[in-house]
Amino acid sequence: MDKKTIIINGENFSELATFYLETDKVLSKDLDWQTGHNLDAFSDLLEGGFGVHEYKEPIKLIWKDFSKSKLDLGKKLADKLVRIIEEHDHIEFSKA
Repeated sequence: MDKKTIIINGENFSELATFYLETDKVLSKDLDWQTGHNLDAFSDLLEGGFGVHEYKEPIKLIWKDFSKSKLDLGKKLADKLVRIIEEHDHIEFSKA
């Protein structure tokens, strides 16, 4: 069975607040509550179980326009977000 592919699109945000809106959009759906907008909540969304993929379900995650995001967010923050993604063994991660 093919893994679900989820795309974080760097064209859709230019700072951390809108990054969280983008990740809410692609990693959750049909929630009747607002997700947290912090690094821990981002990590929780990656775990799954928020309407897009099941908890710990193997997925492919592609960060499109990562070079733009690195400029927008700053290298330190972008690298930290990548480290959080890479901590999740069920995610096959790539930058585009």
